[in-house]
Amino acid sequence: MKNFKDKVAVITGGASGLGREFALKAAGLGMKLVIADVQRDTLETTLDELTAMGASVIGHLCDVRKSEQVQALADATMSKFGAVHLVFNNAGVGSGGLVWENTEADWEWVLGVNVWGVIHGVRIFTQLMLECAKTDPDFEGHIVNTASMAGVLNPPTMGVYNVSKHAVVSLSESLYHDLQLVDAPIGASVLCPYFVPTGINQSHRNRPSDVKMDARPTASQLASQAMTDKAVTSGKVTASQVADMTFQAIADGQFYIYSHPEALATLKVRMEDMTTPRNPTDPHAGAPHIRKALKDKLLGGGAA
Repeated sequence: MKNFKDKVAVITGGASGLGREFALKAAGLGMKLVIADVQRDTLETTLDELTAMGASVIGHLCDVRKSEQVQALADATMSKFGAVHLVFNNAGVGSGGLVWENTEADWEWVLGVNVWGVIHGVRIFTQLMLECAKTDPDFEGHIVNTASMAGVLNPPTMGVYNVSKHAVVSLSESLYHDLQLVDAPIGASVLCPYFVPTGINQSHRNRPSDVKMDARPTASQLASQAMTDKAVTSGKVTASQVADMTFQAIADGQFYIYSHPEALATLKVRMEDMTTPRNPTDPHAGAPHIRKALKDKLLGGGAA
């Protein structure tokens, strides 16, 4: 996808973090915008900001776990703009702790947003974009699914999140191959950011009541939260920089998008583990102080 001006972009999780930066970048390129989010106040603030920039934009409350709400998002997009060209399946949440300590509600919440949200987005919007292409011989489209480096690695105490993001990588690769198979005028990318200051470490603030956390957090969950808070808030690559990288990748037709290419060394080790084969190498082997800090927090009862 080379031409962005006057094209229509839909962004889930679009009111904050990476989604907000995608929206700001798209507005700067002259795109028409549909911003979806589950948090009303943040959504309204972002809409005001985009409108002040002169963007043509609408907002839509949407819990991406629910297929009918994603369908309503697609319907609103077509009703307002009559087409869709660029989709960011970006909404995401995080939850940590030793994998056997995660509750059913933890799994339902994280997989609901991170996996089913992307499934609904791919299923509904790909078909819609293919229909748009039938009436526009010059149609160019692209779909970006936000995964994570946790989609290609498996750090300890992040099992639920790891599983969800591995699924997003697999779904995205499958989407890419299927689009290529039918010569669709639609590209696909998977974004795998490392630790970027986006606020995802505080995603529990929007955790719905139907999957609420009833029990007190375990020591491992407290430890994981503390480590994630520190890693995310101290990230040196900004969400704005990731947005720039992502739009450049869209223009270049690049599938894998990494915010921190230096982290690929750990991925190479994992691939060697799998193909040797040998037992999994600790993802923190290159930074033993992280593993030590995590173990100290676990064995010390999870104190921050």
